[in-house]
Amino acid sequence: MNQNRKHPLLRNLLTDLLCTGIALVIFALFHHVLPRQQQSVGIVIENPYQVSAEQTAVSSAGEEAEVMAEPVSTLASEEARTGTRIVSDIGRSAGRSGKSSRSRNQKNSGKNGSNMNSKGGSALTGTADTTESEDSASAASQEVPIADKFADRYTDEVVVTDSSYTSPNVSITVTEQETDNGRITYYLADIYVRDITCFRTALAEDTYGSGYRDSITDMAALNNALLAINGDYYGNTNEGVVIRNGVIYRANPTDCDVCVLYYDGTMRVMPGASFSAEEAIADGAWQAWTFGPALLDTDGNVLTAFSSTQRIISANPRTAIGYYEPGHYCMVVVDGRGDSAGITLPQLSQLFSELGCTAAYNLDGGNSSIMVWQNEIINQPSGGGRESSDALLIAEVPKNE
Repeated sequence: MNQNRKHPLLRNLLTDLLCTGIALVIFALFHHVLPRQQQSVGIVIENPYQVSAEQTAVSSAGEEAEVMAEPVSTLASEEARTGTRIVSDIGRSAGRSGKSSRSRNQKNSGKNGSNMNSKGGSALTGTADTTESEDSASAASQEVPIADKFADRYTDEVVVTDSSYTSPNVSITVTEQETDNGRITYYLADIYVRDITCFRTALAEDTYGSGYRDSITDMAALNNALLAINGDYYGNTNEGVVIRNGVIYRANPTDCDVCVLYYDGTMRVMPGASFSAEEAIADGAWQAWTFGPALLDTDGNVLTAFSSTQRIISANPRTAIGYYEPGHYCMVVVDGRGDSAGITLPQLSQLFSELGCTAAYNLDGGNSSIMVWQNEIINQPSGGGRESSDALLIAEVPKNE
């Protein structure tokens, strides 16, 4: 009799567990697999270096900060596909933040960068006060606008070879390289741009949200890219900063390092705790990624310690970007898990130092690591590669801009 009572109880328990498991699977699919648009901050950051004569006069009268706040505008065609626009205090407070608060964050850039996380962690720990040197470097970079730098790198007409592309606005040279006595194969794209809008990004299915994926090849083709690599796979999390082509989609807290590319061509890598959306608007952020870690310290020196898991630090396929000075960048994709052994984070840091970069940043790697050159994948992606939620592109300036 007791046994007969136990069996129905056991069956009911198993049935409840099975139903709970099915419900959890459906929940996970909905939230992490099925495409789902996300709410976007939806603020456009206009180029603060393209100002009218009247604005220039106002700036010289000591009202630069208020002028910088004015370019914040609504999205037009973006709103329909990126979700509801949130009119926040970010734009209204941008003009009051400016360079002074940015300098304060530089002083504290190493305080909260040591936490480990599921991405690249932070490598910018225990950094010294580099405000003076960074401000000096920034001032020096403004002496010659990127449009006037590297004139000898460009050509009056488009010239294309198997390994290079030059035009009035872009110069790209792509090479296959080896290091570590031939054990590691990587692909290096040396890039010069006369107009920073040539350094573009793309969203899978041209939509901001989770679960949207495209091949890097398709994103490159749809955006007429000359060169493309995978990005930070922003759609895999709600964490961190997403700024793409001058639009702030997300500015959430993160313990990852954040990389910001500005309209003036400068690139900064900072701990997530130091990122400020207000400053990004005031300073003219053009792109921002959240993955990491930083691959060089704030003085451009090699890093040997990383606050990441051993799995992330160890040899893997990699995608990363490097910065020399405004207008000059590089993209690196390292093959791994095959004939090429992959590369560790310390080795990758050493590589960017040897290349002469002053800053460098790790992006999504593993099976995601892909480089597309002249509409073809040129590396050997691990596992055949995988689709991603975003891509970094080098393209000619769109004719309508």
